[in-house]
Amino acid sequence: MSEARSPQGCPECDGHLGFEAGETVCTDCGLVVSEYRIDHGPEWRSFADDDRNPARTGAPLTRSRHDRGLSTEIGRSTRIKGRKRRQFARMRRQHNRARISTKRERNQVYAFTEIRRVTSALSLPNHIRDQACSLFESAQNEDLLRGRSLEGFAAACVYAACRVAGVSRSVEEVCDVSKASEAEHQAAYGALNRDLGLPVAPADPTEYLPRFATKLDLDSDTERRAREYVAEAREEGVVGGKNPCGVAAACLYTAARDRGEDCTQAEAADVADVTPVTLRKTYVALRE
Repeated sequence: MSEARSPQGCPECDGHLGFEAGETVCTDCGLVVSEYRIDHGPEWRSFADDDRNPARTGAPLTRSRHDRGLSTEIGRSTRIKGRKRRQFARMRRQHNRARISTKRERNQVYAFTEIRRVTSALSLPNHIRDQACSLFESAQNEDLLRGRSLEGFAAACVYAACRVAGVSRSVEEVCDVSKASEAEHQAAYGALNRDLGLPVAPADPTEYLPRFATKLDLDSDTERRAREYVAEAREEGVVGGKNPCGVAAACLYTAARDRGEDCTQAEAADVADVTPVTLRKTYVALRE
């Protein structure tokens, strides 16, 4: 380990001083001159490269807050009593009024809170949450919220962000954990897709295969065979016009039947949130 030399000498033998593990040590006699060394550098560490020099300025900015996370909050404490406690309550109330001053910001606070709740319930990553909040802000700028519910737009933004990023979440899954109905979701999503021009491709059934196979406790060979069935169904035109969740469940059920695994039509349909009749139609088309 290379040692950094100090311009000063050892107070005992006038030898050279070096820094090791936060200590200042004489390299000649071994005297520990100082146990602690102040690090005047930033509190971050970079493992990518040494070219960037980010500033240490608190928490990073986030799109999931209406103010990008720059505002502060007046906390609560049980130690203060009486007049001081009432004074802090008045300060907190005035601070919240100043932080959320317009109806637009109030709608953003409510919608962003709902988006964070829905993405957390669906176990979605942070970039999906931030993308959904950006979509809601774009919808506000285009004046798409008039006459539509905020809950519907929050659910639609989460679903649209999933579709754009290729994350497999169905409309039923999003509506089950959100406060919006499917009608409100469809109206908001139609406005987003029509007026914002989202780069959304048709849903691919293969996106649902890993999650459905895990829930049905099927092995990787069965999932691989189901992918082959999806490719064959796409070539034969079976996928068009059908629910991608139902197609994925039918392909998994067909692959499980081929390999002799224990999987019923009712179990596969329940995982995909479709009826057994829908699954059976795709299964018959695959067999034909």
